[in-house]
Amino acid sequence: MLPRPLRTLLNATTRDGSLVDVGIDGATVVGVAPAVGRPAAADDELDLRGFVLLPAPADAHAHVDKSRTWEAAKAPLGDLVMAVESYHAFSDAETEEGIAQRARETLREMLMWGTTAVRSHVNIRRGDDPLRGVRAMLCLREEFEGLMDLELVSLSDHTTSDEVIEEAIAAGLDLVGGAPHLAPDPRFELHRLLDIAERLGVGVDLHTDEALSGDETITEFARRVRGWGVNVAAGHCVRLGTMPHEELGPIVADIVASDLAIITLPITNLYLQGWDDPVSTPRGLTALRRLIDAGARLGAGADNVRDPFNPLGRCDALETVALLVTAGHLSIDEAYDLASNGSRRVMRLPEAGVFPGAAAELLAIRGGSLDEVAATAHPERIVIHRGAIVARSEFRATIAAARAGVTA
Repeated sequence: MLPRPLRTLLNATTRDGSLVDVGIDGATVVGVAPAVGRPAAADDELDLRGFVLLPAPADAHAHVDKSRTWEAAKAPLGDLVMAVESYHAFSDAETEEGIAQRARETLREMLMWGTTAVRSHVNIRRGDDPLRGVRAMLCLREEFEGLMDLELVSLSDHTTSDEVIEEAIAAGLDLVGGAPHLAPDPRFELHRLLDIAERLGVGVDLHTDEALSGDETITEFARRVRGWGVNVAAGHCVRLGTMPHEELGPIVADIVASDLAIITLPITNLYLQGWDDPVSTPRGLTALRRLIDAGARLGAGADNVRDPFNPLGRCDALETVALLVTAGHLSIDEAYDLASNGSRRVMRLPEAGVFPGAAAELLAIRGGSLDEVAATAHPERIVIHRGAIVARSEFRATIAAARAGVTA
């Protein structure tokens, strides 16, 4: 029966290859010692022989209210503008119940693969009932309490009134969001949204500079929020990835000075960006190496799942890890950190991991090393949230025997 509270994890392999026993007290790791090799002897003990124990993934930028609409929306393959238009045309007829059902399936799938913290943007809809998606996601946050941490951000456009955004925050959303770069006057929209957040005393997470060329707004964003004392974040930021080296330095310095968190979203931006460049197509990624080397607060997410903005997506953070390695040229360790504790830092959640004092937000996955599980994404997993098992996946394969006696 789940959730199943745990006190001891036995025989777990850590990222550095050590074999350890781990003590847990509630939501906190309280001790780590070399494994003595004994099996589990009580219901609050778990033998992790054959599993790698990692910080649980976190997704700092999702759109679970949009998820699983690709086929129903009948969206054409295309860029960001086409995706926005396709989704708006479809979403006008969406119901609160339909939004909740799709989002519930996506959250369950994310949890199954190991994600225990999600920040999801929630569209403020058009029409007579703009907050139907907000209500759906607030109900799901209550429904998933004790299974995952779910943080919610308003997502409006330039046609949404200040009053409706304020109503969404008053209803229970955590942060103000939006996409100023899509407005007719991006700088006016940037400051309008920041004015609302400042007036309400809440944090902000804006879609920012989601284009490969053109003006950037992130410098103005960073300077405006410096010293605010609330959590501030910018998602996408793909324009940083195409800037000349000499222009990028001062911008990154402003980002770091303002502690403006950046979230990279490889699968969606690799899909949406570059349609106008069929030769030497640029990568839709932010300036990962420069931001890491500068010490920026940097996380990663899957963004969209099977909707007009990304027709694919498995709800598995290891998909994001793989893309950060292959398209972003990060090490496997760096990529996994961005998809786990990097995103937790974006969300201002405590560090998770296998060390005393860490949050007991853990993923045990069948394999012998981080490199192996990042490559195989083995489906056999045990997910621990606040010190309790909240999901467990088992796997069985039957393969025909190979022919015997054949030599090379």
